[in-house]
Amino acid sequence: MSQAAARPRLTPGRLLYLGWHAPLGRARKALREGPLNLWLAARGEQAMYAAAETLPPCPAPAADAPEVTFLSGARFWRQTVFCAASLTRAAGRAYRFVVVDDGTLAPGDAAHLARLLPGVRIQGPQETLARLDAHLPQARYPVLRRHRLAYPHLRKLTDVHAGRRGWGLVLDSDMLFFARPQALMDWLDAPARPLHMVDVADAYGYDPALLRDIAGAPLPGRVNVGVCGLDSDALDWDRLEAWCARLLAEAGSHYLLEQALTAMLFAGAEVQALPAEAYVVAPARAEARRPTAALHHYVAEAKAWYFRFAWREAARRLGTAP
Repeated sequence: MSQAAARPRLTPGRLLYLGWHAPLGRARKALREGPLNLWLAARGEQAMYAAAETLPPCPAPAADAPEVTFLSGARFWRQTVFCAASLTRAAGRAYRFVVVDDGTLAPGDAAHLARLLPGVRIQGPQETLARLDAHLPQARYPVLRRHRLAYPHLRKLTDVHAGRRGWGLVLDSDMLFFARPQALMDWLDAPARPLHMVDVADAYGYDPALLRDIAGAPLPGRVNVGVCGLDSDALDWDRLEAWCARLLAEAGSHYLLEQALTAMLFAGAEVQALPAEAYVVAPARAEARRPTAALHHYVAEAKAWYFRFAWREAARRLGTAP
């Protein structure tokens, strides 16, 4: 898959989004969060991306170390490195990292990943496509195959789990670890149930009645998939195809579609939720500046605190002066 193939096509709907909805969203964000705050966050993001290349390499993992997967690309590999390095430091042990390329990683990006995360396995676009063709063929799963191109978050399900065996943990890149994540480490050593973070509120993007009707059971509350552990063998792709097709047909796509589908998988199932006080979604400014939790997931307004403050504290603990 080329970089061009990984980009969404310029359909009329896409053009409307780029020409109207995206600028309007940026304007609303500036009014809500403050233009100076966003400017400082943008400056912090640039500094973070420069600092990522100077981080000390993680220790090499043992051959039997648990595996941790990221979906990443040219825009996000530096966040991936910070997350992986902070996990290694906080846990006090090395994990085997897998980076599923979203189709945009350049050779230089892959070289940085290989240097900073010794032993990392990069699943390239050709391997991903081969897995999809073998396990999610286009003729049988047209909606999943088509929509993963327009909506990259869906690849955390399709590209990561199709063709894999057993339990797998996927982490979002926009997270940092600051204290020993014992519950997460225990799960990695002996996974038995699906794992997720606890959100600040239900964030599924769709009418709860519609989700309940499609899933056939009430969804668990406050599922956040910044940390998501699933048994690849147990995923019912036929059901996911039908669910995705119906949601798109009746309510359209949504930024939170992948989180909604995952919560639907959890409906009526026994799952493990990480303790919200230690694995924090959208940390407040004070917590981002002086972390006390094991893990932060920087979503919504907390993204500014990530780029302004939190990565600098993570870099200090990793031995690199911001």
